Amino acid sequence: MTGTHAAQPDERPAVVIDTSKPHPARMYDWFLGGKDNYPVDEEMARQLLTIDARGRDMARVNRAFMHRAIRWLGSEAGVRQYLDIGTGIPTEPNLHQIAQQVAADARIVYCDNDPIVLAHAEALLRSTPEGATSYIQADARDPQLILERAGDVLDFSRPVALSLLALLHFVDDEDGAYELVGRLVDELAPGSYLVLSQVTGDFDPEGAAKARAVYQGRGLTLRPRTRDEFAKFFDGLELVEPGVSLTAEWRPELGEAVPVAGDDPIPGYAAVARKP
Repeated sequence: MTGTHAAQPDERPAVVIDTSKPHPARMYDWFLGGKDNYPVDEEMARQLLTIDARGRDMARVNRAFMHRAIRWLGSEAGVRQYLDIGTGIPTEPNLHQIAQQVAADARIVYCDNDPIVLAHAEALLRSTPEGATSYIQADARDPQLILERAGDVLDFSRPVALSLLALLHFVDDEDGAYELVGRLVDELAPGSYLVLSQVTGDFDPEGAAKARAVYQGRGLTLRPRTRDEFAKFFDGLELVEPGVSLTAEWRPELGEAVPVAGDDPIPGYAAVARKP
C-alpha cells in the first residue's frame, strides 16, 4: 500500500465542533499563532498567560522537540513507522513531513479526538507516493480501537515509534495515564520507540497549581508531573541519551534553536526510549 490512506468519507464521523468550551488542541494552535481556534480557546489561553507568560514558548519548544526526535528516529534509529496520538491541528512541517524527508517510504498514522483536527485531516494525508499516512478519529483513552485501526496501515510485527507529545498532562493518574501507555507499548514490537513530552510543575509549583485550577474550572484535566513521575512512563524501556531532559535540551544539535523569553527553564520534560 502506498500514498494516502484514509477512511472513506462515509466512514468518518460528522464534524461537529463544540465552541462552547475550550479544547487543548485549539489552545495549542492559538499559542502557535494558528487560526483554527475560537474565542473560548483564546480566552482561556490568555488566562493561562497571566500565570506563565511563556505559554507560546512552551508550545514552540515542544514542536521543535518533535522535529528533532522524529529526525533522529528516522536517520539514526531507522524507524519507518509512526503512530502519533494527540496529533493536534496540522502545522508545517508536520510529523509525516519530517519522517518522509528522512525516508520517503515512512508510514504514519495520526490520531486525535478533536473534530476540528478531522476537518483538517487532508493536510495530514499528503503522503509521498512511496509511503502512507492515515488519520484516526479516536480518544487516546481507547487504545484498543486505535491499535485495531492503525493496523490497517502499520505492521505491528515491526518497530513503530509511538509518540504522545504534550498529551499525557491531560490524562490524570486516576484516569489511567500509566496504564494507557503500558497498554500501547505492550503491543509494539521489540526495537520500537516511545516518544513523550509533558509539562511539569517542578520549577513553579504554585503556578502549576493555579493553571490546574483554571483547567478544572473549565471541566478539563491538567496533570503536571515531576521528573520522577514522568520517568515512570519509561519503566522497562531503554532511554536514549540524554534520557529524561528539559524539552528544550533534548539533542538541540539536531535542529534550530528556539529563542525563548528569559533565562528560566521552559517547564516541560521530554524523552525517547527503545523497547528492548
